Amino acid sequence: MVEMTSIQGQTHTRQGSSIGQPLTRMDGVLKVTGAARYAADHHPAGMLYAVMAVSSIARGRVASLDVAAAMAHPGVVQVMTPGNAPKLAEDPDAKTNPFMFRMDLLQNDGVRYPNQPIAVVIADTLESATEGAALLAPAYVTEPARVGLDGNASFAPPAVGVGNPAEMHRGDVDAGLKGAALRMDATYETPAQYHNPMEPHAIVATWDGDTLSIDTPSQGLAMAQGRLAGLFGIAPEGIHIRSPFLGGGFGCKGLLSGPQVLGVMAARLVDRPVKLVLRREQMYGPVGHRAPTRQTVRLGAASDGALTAVSHHAKTASSTFDDFFEPAADTAHTVYASPAIATSHEAVRLDTGTPLFMRAPGEATGSIAMESAIDEMAHACGMDPLAFRLKNYSDVEPISGKPFSSKALRECYAQGAARFGWATRPLAPRQMRDEAGLLVGWGMGTATFPALMFQGHARAVLRSDGTGVMETGAHDMGQGAWTALAQIAADGLGLEQDQVEFRAGSSDLPDAGIAGGSAHTATAGMAIHGAGADVIAKLADLAMDDQRSPLFGAGNTGVIARSGRLHRRDDEGRSESYGDILARAGLTEIEGRGASASDPAAQSAYAMHAHGAVFAEVKVDPEFGQIRVTRLVGAFAAGKIINPRMVQSQYYGGMIWGVSFALHEEALTDRRSGRIMNQNLAEYHVPVNADIPSVEAILVEEHDPHVNALGIKGVGEIGITGTAGAIANAVWHATGIRVREFPITLDRLMG
Repeated sequence: MVEMTSIQGQTHTRQGSSIGQPLTRMDGVLKVTGAARYAADHHPAGMLYAVMAVSSIARGRVASLDVAAAMAHPGVVQVMTPGNAPKLAEDPDAKTNPFMFRMDLLQNDGVRYPNQPIAVVIADTLESATEGAALLAPAYVTEPARVGLDGNASFAPPAVGVGNPAEMHRGDVDAGLKGAALRMDATYETPAQYHNPMEPHAIVATWDGDTLSIDTPSQGLAMAQGRLAGLFGIAPEGIHIRSPFLGGGFGCKGLLSGPQVLGVMAARLVDRPVKLVLRREQMYGPVGHRAPTRQTVRLGAASDGALTAVSHHAKTASSTFDDFFEPAADTAHTVYASPAIATSHEAVRLDTGTPLFMRAPGEATGSIAMESAIDEMAHACGMDPLAFRLKNYSDVEPISGKPFSSKALRECYAQGAARFGWATRPLAPRQMRDEAGLLVGWGMGTATFPALMFQGHARAVLRSDGTGVMETGAHDMGQGAWTALAQIAADGLGLEQDQVEFRAGSSDLPDAGIAGGSAHTATAGMAIHGAGADVIAKLADLAMDDQRSPLFGAGNTGVIARSGRLHRRDDEGRSESYGDILARAGLTEIEGRGASASDPAAQSAYAMHAHGAVFAEVKVDPEFGQIRVTRLVGAFAAGKIINPRMVQSQYYGGMIWGVSFALHEEALTDRRSGRIMNQNLAEYHVPVNADIPSVEAILVEEHDPHVNALGIKGVGEIGITGTAGAIANAVWHATGIRVREFPITLDRLMG
């Protein structure tokens, strides 16, 4: 691989062999041997255990707590309540930017949702803290809970997602529908879904004066550092957050949550290190979730199947005290060509914890509705679902008219369909059975996700012993970021993988930006790429300006960095090692810096997305309605692939989550109390191994010269967006029954 970088008017070529290799995880041995230390694995000297007491009502206030009973329990050291909680320098309900989570931090006795923290018990042991919390026996003044999408008055949100317009349109949708030869109008519902990463939120906090040391899982170290600095009135530099490993994040660890801050407050109250770990049921409330939606999709089509109008309206919910609105209808902006498109949102406020980012926020909820509607329209037109999608293929972004920076969706359709055997699919439903008499259905869905990039920074060092260091405060949620980013670092420094020390996961390193929006590899990777280019350029300048170097005077032709040496580009036989260059300059090391940020000109000129196509086979028992996904084939195009093994793993994870979305996940709310009834891993259903017999991911080659210098797009979330719809469509093809309320369960299919 060869990459060209222009530095200060001079062109230097860097050759590397690490990018594109299917290397195994750098942290794999640590994890399988138990040597990887997660937040809750830390036990500083003198540490106490904190346990939250949480509300059992959805709305009202805490009338009393039996603090005396809790304090009398053996081992209990302190009970933190609104009466003695440390004062904060900043109102936790203040919100100066969209990346700020309003939190309940024991500032009053009000209750705004079930599982809201109402006190924290601190004790010598976890058992004592847990028993002490049970002894608090809270009494409440209760108000009726506002539950469900019809549980409060609707309103038009000022924005959806992170500052997206709540309404957008292009062309005349009403005219497009009125003049259509065929029309469809259907409503689809998706439930609230809750985060269940293997590692719950946890924190170990230690104060030393106004210096704070923390171990906690975080997808955004610098943002967490800044939020804590504001809340406690201290300098960000006085806060050190360590987060080398996360046991899953998927958005719920992107913003600092209330329970994490309560752990810091508890440590300040008792002036000792404190550990606070959420129990599984406490994940259902204060740390974000995916909001429910009710989506109405209206489509118009000409007699030849060409869409004449697309209307997508979504109703969603947020909490009574914060503003995050699932941008479900925005899915219609990017996929299918139509002369008229309109999207809109409405919302209700409910007595629930604030919904937040959950893997593919907006795209996951919106795509299952849109892909189902597209299939319904294809059937109405008498067309094969793939042929209908190809008929309405868009070479420009439909809502904006911008050209795509790259789009290999046709290749995804072709390769996925060929591998799956789509050409033999019968057009009508309920035509296929297996040898056991089970109904067999095939469905497909288009996958898409924006190619984002945030601001990030990195520091590179080349040492005189021929090794290098790359530092960036990156996050690895299990997706393989350490490995992929270290591969970029090795290529950027012109060294072998084992010659580079890669440092990440700590807030005292350069800010790598947030690990979210499928943007982390692009964000941190481009910062690493820039830092490598910077340090190689500085090293090259040392050599090319030194008459004793064989590279002297090579400035007009440039140099190649490879295997720890710089080579003249016009004569590779003339070279010098990094160590010799540094030694002659009297240096033991040389440093470079790099930063990443989106290119405003490219963002303005191009629509940037990853694309894919997912094909699903299901089998359905005709008597009992039991559904099994028996085969999934996904083909995805996402620009430059840094590590095919890691990328394939991400696609698998996304597709499995799509199965979960379509058939399993649903938070069930007691409409009388507002409490979630299945807040555990026994009754909140997610797929297990037996539910996923065959998954295949095809990596479709794609080159994108505009998205960023490395051509990287994200892969973490796109797998959900095609899969859930493909499964819903396969269920219809097997049974002839169109279920529009998700997940598709036995009762919904048979009823």
